[in-house]
Amino acid sequence: MCFPRNLRRQSMKRFIEGANREQSTLLPESLDDWIDDSNPVRAVDVFVDGLNLVKLGFDGVVPEATGRPSYHPSALLKLYIYGYLNRVQSSRRLEREAGRNLEVIWLLRRLTPDDKTIADFRKDNGGAIKKVCAQFVMLCRKMGLLNSASVAIDGSKFKAVNTRDKNFTRGKAERRRTQLEDSVARYLAQLDTADRQEPSEALAAKTAHLKEKLAKLGEEMAKLAAYEKHMLATPDQQISLTDPDSRSMATSGRGSGVVGYNVQVAVETEHHLIVTHEVTNSGSDRAQLANIASQAKDVLRVDKLEAIADRGYFSGEQILIL
Repeated sequence: MCFPRNLRRQSMKRFIEGANREQSTLLPESLDDWIDDSNPVRAVDVFVDGLNLVKLGFDGVVPEATGRPSYHPSALLKLYIYGYLNRVQSSRRLEREAGRNLEVIWLLRRLTPDDKTIADFRKDNGGAIKKVCAQFVMLCRKMGLLNSASVAIDGSKFKAVNTRDKNFTRGKAERRRTQLEDSVARYLAQLDTADRQEPSEALAAKTAHLKEKLAKLGEEMAKLAAYEKHMLATPDQQISLTDPDSRSMATSGRGSGVVGYNVQVAVETEHHLIVTHEVTNSGSDRAQLANIASQAKDVLRVDKLEAIADRGYFSGEQILIL
């Protein structure tokens, strides 16, 4: 149903109306007016501006004399921290946020780096970013937020870019070899049947197709043999082809698993701040307690530390180390 324009205007008076998008202004609004003084994004801005990025080891702090200008590492670091705080991990999503999110537009001063620039910054400055985490812990200590001598420790499994098909353990390799051998036997049987039939163009095409499949299976078996040789030479007899450091790990879901990393985190129990973290490729938490607890103790600078963990961490050897 359509209403006359004057009737629509009268009905709109009963609602809060938005601004006219086509209305021009003599004095443009300041970008700073869009961000409240209590917005956490201002803390990110001040924190990064107070860091010595050269000392922390960031690339590109001193610009090259020639070539195309690059983004200052402080801008990309602010974007990275903003994404971390708001659970925006993808470089492509961060690129989109830089063009539409007012907080990010304010934080980056309208800069819009592309996803490759963001991803390369993360890849090339991993060690420096970890030092930034340490600087944040130092800031929290100065503010009196890390006075507790108690931490809660837990681990989380994070998926790597490596798929399950590109990860091999002894069991997976044996199952894959059995599948290939079964396929070879099936195709050989089909070839044997074809040999006993009367020659024809259709039969010749089918035979050529079967031989092509057998050749591909032979290549796969050769690759599998090379993977097995490499796998047996590793300490845990497991390899990942795309992300070599990632490992196959069981998760809480029944019959589920992930190829990825086990990230250990120690959280201070009073203000719930992350004190320290460690990325491992061990699927079990059982051997992680002593290491992460010792790191937390050093960060908090205490003589005695209370560490709380679930039963998955229980190990007499680890307790003796502590």
